[in-house]
Amino acid sequence: MKGKKGPLLFFIAPFGLLFAAFYLAPIGYAIKQSLYKIERQGTFGKAQEVFGGLEQYTRVFADGPFWGSIGRVLLFGIVQVPVMLGVALALALLLDSGLVKGKAFFRLAFFVPYAVPGVVAAIMWGFLYSPNLSPFTPLTSNVDLLSADFVLWSMANVVTWIYVGYNMLIIYSSLLAIPQEVYEAARMDGAGAFRTAWSIKIPLVMPAIILTTVFSIIGTLQLLAEPAVFRTFSSAVTSTYTPNLTVYSTSSIPNFNLAAAFSVVLALATCLLSFGFLKLTQRGADK
Repeated sequence: MKGKKGPLLFFIAPFGLLFAAFYLAPIGYAIKQSLYKIERQGTFGKAQEVFGGLEQYTRVFADGPFWGSIGRVLLFGIVQVPVMLGVALALALLLDSGLVKGKAFFRLAFFVPYAVPGVVAAIMWGFLYSPNLSPFTPLTSNVDLLSADFVLWSMANVVTWIYVGYNMLIIYSSLLAIPQEVYEAARMDGAGAFRTAWSIKIPLVMPAIILTTVFSIIGTLQLLAEPAVFRTFSSAVTSTYTPNLTVYSTSSIPNFNLAAAFSVVLALATCLLSFGFLKLTQRGADK
């Protein structure tokens, strides 16, 4: 038994070290920082970091703009995630059908937006939305896509454009893993293309859909690049527009201790939502 553990530990050790160094250690440091505060002796006294207990967390839970930003990204996710994954699923089913010629080309074409850095994509779309710079002047001059009413959904369009191809590839890979015998049995039972997709393909790729949904929930709560870029285009995007933008703005003051507390609370909220969704889907599968 001891001899078997040696090779196993040899292969796990590199991952374990990197995981501890770049994931667990930063989390631990953030928690430590969130328990301290800065004090000064007098108005212009030297700043000292002292233990503050849960004082920073008290400030976090009393911070209205921070919780408003969480509500904003939750609304964003409720609308954007189903639309994005619905389009990704439709594209994956289309590629898996016999209707499309040149599948390799279309796989690459759908995936290319994901290769564009998020900041670059946000800048590009920001110019397209800008009334004075956009080539779509008839639309942007009549509908202000950077106003307070539309800017959240303008960012949702950017995120959807970037990540549809990524999620499509995950779902498409799952479709390719379905045994051909299943399709042959469906054809023998008289199932058409739509019936096969609805009753066989979608249920069998449900684990991939759940996986992409969890990734999307995490990504929604971590939204940063798009709102940070859109702040230069729209006055509707404030420094507390999203939770991660709040963390970034707070650390720039600088108030690292409060920013760390924001980060810890945001991480806990992300974990609760992700695991809550997984538990919900597991209960549905067990029924």
